[in-house]
Parts: sequence; structure tokens; C-alpha cells
Amino acid sequence: MGLVTVGELKPTFTGKRGFRLNSSIRHASEWPISDVSSDLTVQVGSSSFCLHKFPLVSRSGKIRKLLTDSKTSSICLPSVPGGAEAFELAAKFCYGINIEINLLNVAKLRCASHYLEMTEEFSEENLAIKTEHFFKGTILPSISNSILALHHCEALVPVSEDLNLVNRLVIAIANNACKEQLTSGLLKLDYTFSGANIEPETPLDWWGKSLAVLNLDFFQRVVSAVKSKGLRQDVISKILISYTNKSLQGLIIRDPKLDKERVIDLESKKKQRMIVETVVRLLPTQGRRSSVPMAFLSSLLKMGIATSSGSCRSELERRIGLQLDQAILEDVLIPTNLNGNNNTMYDTDSILRIFSIFLNLDEEDDEEEQDQQHHRNRFGDETEMIYDFDSPKQSAILKVSKLMDNYLAEIALDPNLTTSKFIALAELLPDHARIISDGLYRAVDIYLKVHPNIKDSERYRLCKTIDSQKLSQEACSHAAQNERLPVQMAVQVLYFEQIRLRNAMSSSIGSTQFLFSGNCHQFPQRAGSGAGSGAISPRDNYASVRRENRELKLEVARMRMRLTDLEKDHISIKQELVKSNPGTKLFKSFAKKISKLNSLFSFSSLKPSLSAKASTGSRFLFQRKRRHSVS
Repeated sequence: MGLVTVGELKPTFTGKRGFRLNSSIRHASEWPISDVSSDLTVQVGSSSFCLHKFPLVSRSGKIRKLLTDSKTSSICLPSVPGGAEAFELAAKFCYGINIEINLLNVAKLRCASHYLEMTEEFSEENLAIKTEHFFKGTILPSISNSILALHHCEALVPVSEDLNLVNRLVIAIANNACKEQLTSGLLKLDYTFSGANIEPETPLDWWGKSLAVLNLDFFQRVVSAVKSKGLRQDVISKILISYTNKSLQGLIIRDPKLDKERVIDLESKKKQRMIVETVVRLLPTQGRRSSVPMAFLSSLLKMGIATSSGSCRSELERRIGLQLDQAILEDVLIPTNLNGNNNTMYDTDSILRIFSIFLNLDEEDDEEEQDQQHHRNRFGDETEMIYDFDSPKQSAILKVSKLMDNYLAEIALDPNLTTSKFIALAELLPDHARIISDGLYRAVDIYLKVHPNIKDSERYRLCKTIDSQKLSQEACSHAAQNERLPVQMAVQVLYFEQIRLRNAMSSSIGSTQFLFSGNCHQFPQRAGSGAGSGAISPRDNYASVRRENRELKLEVARMRMRLTDLEKDHISIKQELVKSNPGTKLFKSFAKKISKLNSLFSFSSLKPSLSAKASTGSRFLFQRKRRHSVS
């Protein structure tokens, strides 16, 4: 009776339905071989098979060559693809036993038949041709089957490469994916022209998640193939995101504080670096608008700061810079490289490069617009170019400026951040990028609060980055009382606030003059109104500024009281106009009201002031008192 002794086998693939073999003796009922005792022992790895020469020699050219000497009773096959499990199936096939060829074993049977030379040269309908038919009929036409077979080929290299199985599977996946994309597009057109309701569409990337089982090399080859075949960029982006998330589970550390306490072994760091660099190379080509989400690019940069090469980081910074207007604060909070000499919390150098890329792109757009404008003017189009704040370009710049201000406020909390780096970031944006400077003022105030011991010269340089003319009334009020600011800054804020208030009053008086110019004489103008040459310098005595502000406060209060009286008289005039018999009485009443209006603006020598005291007391008549402080 034939015997077969098989050592215990360990499963090669996760979730594979492998044979559960042990060292027990298989009887003829389980493996119907002849009653002749075995005359050949085949050693495959740690397993031994007691078999017969004739059935093996009749189908395997490899074994026939090894048994040239009839006295040989034992052979060793150390490198059978698929190991002992694949050899046992091949041996059963040699004995004429029907074996099941399925998705899980077709790859290893195809490689084992090639290794054992089980071709048509030695026997008709041999194992090689049977597995090849299954491959063509069942594996290659299906994306999911091809991905599963490709995964099994990973353990069969280099035989699977020699047989060209890997390349065939990769091409099959790419072709089938692009066919599905084309079919989906044609179906959309049919539904559009027919007017029928569009049926729920299967996502084009439904198979993309299955690629996560592949190793990095095979995954790279598949993605490169589908890109070359023309698969849509958004589908490729989703595939890359899915693969990265599953491959780097347990390796991604988002909190830089935890990174100091957690030690990642060198092998994991190497794996992380290879995955990040490979994914970056596979990203779709990018213009101003990309299918790759900003959050994904930022995550790759955060992971690649410590491990990836300089070229990989530069490419990520370039991509983030091109679509910086889509970023949020979390996307630009890049932790610093703990292996370097920098002891700050965030990598400000990387952010400086990212913002510079965006601004350089903006300058290129400006040059193109100037060229187009010059071209139009040459042909007689002299239309003035209006600065449109609602345009997509200006909207992107405003978003980036707000992002910068929020970023500065966040990094200002870092006690190790130097003043020079903070100033470099604050001065990076052009003047037109900020319509209002409240965000920058808030960031500077936070920095001064966290760094109270900086030099006066650095404090002055820091405050010079703020445009006092772009501060809101609330910010001016806070700045005038902020003891952390230099005196020059407080005086400058008061100066511009004074000019703003004086211009507002002048425009109010001018509009009233226009309304009643037909019935009353010209109002006396204040001496030195506007920001003329008689304006006092911001460096003049601070006490004089306060005194003039108090006088202006009293004048404004008197003006407001008279305006209140005027509103009451205006109401009474309306009531008299609707009466049925206006007559002489109405005319006299109207003249009386006009005389009151003239007296409103007849107060003399309204003094000009340099700056309105930016306190809640100096503007309590116009706005509600509120506390605006970051302290």
C-alpha cells in the first residue's frame, strides 16, 4: 500500500483555505494509489512524500531528469513554488486524481507546474495547460479575481515574474478598469439624451480598496498602469488615499507631543518612508486645482518630515502651495523634525516655503493679467481695471492672508519661537493681501504676551508689521490701552483713528450742507481739517493729544444733542406738511425750523485733532462699550 508522510504545514496567506495536513498516514481510500510500495521519497521543505516514480515521471520533466539513475530512491525539491501544499496537489494530479483549481490555488499551481515542467511535451492535458485555461477564462477578465491572484503571486516571485504572470495581471487590471470607466461614461450619456432617471451608479473606484492587500511594489505597478491607460485622476487619488490609510495604520502620529514619548522601530520608519515617497511619486499631475485633497497632502508632509528625502518634501510643499487657498489651520501646523536641531513646536521654515510658492504663483498671474491688459489697450480698449475683491484670484489671496494670521496666532504660543522667524512670516504677504489687520494684531499681541522679555528694538520691529490704518475701531481701542505695545505704536494708532473720525465728521457735515445748500449759507469750516500739512506729528507730546481728544469729545457730544433736536423738528415738519391748509402758518413754521438747522453748524473754531483717543470713553456715543482683549 502506498504511503505519504507530510510534515505540518503553516498557511502562507492570510485567510487562505489551505490543506490541514499532518504526519498521519493517508490510506488508499483517501488517495487511491496502487498497492505497490513506494519507491521514491520526495523532500519538499520540511515535508517528505513517499510516492512512486512512474506516475511522477510520466507527467513531470523535472523529476524525470532527476531520476536518470534507476537506483535513486530519494530526491529533494527545495524551491517548489507554493511549497509542500502546491507539490501535493501536483502529485495528486500526476496520480490521476481530480483536483480543484480555484482562485486561491491557481497561481501557485501554475508556478508549480512550470517548476516541475508539467507541460504538453511530457503528457497531454497536463497541469500547466489546465491552469493556463483557468487563468484566461476566470482570472484575467475580472478585476477582483486579478487582484487576488496578483496578491498570491507575491510569494511566488521570481517564478511568477519569469512566467509573466505578474505583468499580465497588472495589464488586465488596468484594461478592465478603463473599460468600466468608458462604459460608465457611455451609460451617463444614454441616460442624459433619453431623459430617463439615472440609476444609482457603482463607484469607479469600488475595486481600489482591494489593492490594499498588495505589497508596495505590485501596488505601484498597478497604479502606474492605470494612469498610463487614462484612468481619471480623482479615482487615482481615492485609490492612493485608501492604500495609504490601510498601509500606515499604527504608524501615523498626528500629535507631535506624543511623538517624543513613542519610539518607532527602524523597520517601521523605513516602511513609512518608502510608502510616503512611493505615494508622492504616484500622485496625479497637478495644476491650480487638484483632485488630491489638501488634508491628504498635509498628512503626507507631516509623516515625511522626519523620514522622507528632501525631494519628496519639496514636492509635497509645492503641491500644498499650489492649492493653499483650500487649506485650513490644521493643514499647515506641520510639526518640527525631532531629529533636527530645531526646538520649536512647528516647522516654520516649511510653511515659509509653502506660502512663498503660492505668492510666486500669484505674481505670475499678475504678470499675465498685465500683458493681457497691455494687449487690450493696444487695440483701443482703455477700460480701467477695477480691483475686484470678489474675483476668484483676490478671494484666494484673502483666504491665504486669514490663514497666515491664524497660523501666526497659533505659533505665537511657542516660547521657543524667535522674533526673526515670526517677523519673516508676518511680512511675507503683500500689502493688498490684508484688507483688515486685526488678525495680525491679535497674533502680535499674543506673541508679546508669551515673550515679555524681548528687546525693545525687537518689540518695535514686530509692531511695524501692523498697518495701523487697517485696524478696526475695536482693535484700535484695544491697542490704545495695550501696555505691551511700544509708545510709538499707541500714538500712531491714535493718530490714524483721529484722522478717521475727523474725516467721518467732515463727510457728515458735507452731506448736510448739500441737503440744505438752497436755504442756508455755507457752514464755517474747521481750521486745518483733513490730514493736511498742519497735522501734528505722531511723535508730539502725548499729553497734548489727550487734551485735544477731550475737547473733541465735548464737541461731538454737543453735535449729537443738536442732531437729536433736528430729528424731532424734522418729524414735526412732516406732520405739518400733511395738513389740509398749509398757508402762511406752515411757511413761518418751516422758516423757523430752517433757522434751527443753521444754528446746528454755527459753532465756531472746531479744533482739529491728530488722533482720537482709542478708548471706549471717546466713542461711547457711537457704539456700545465692549471689551476687546486677547489677554
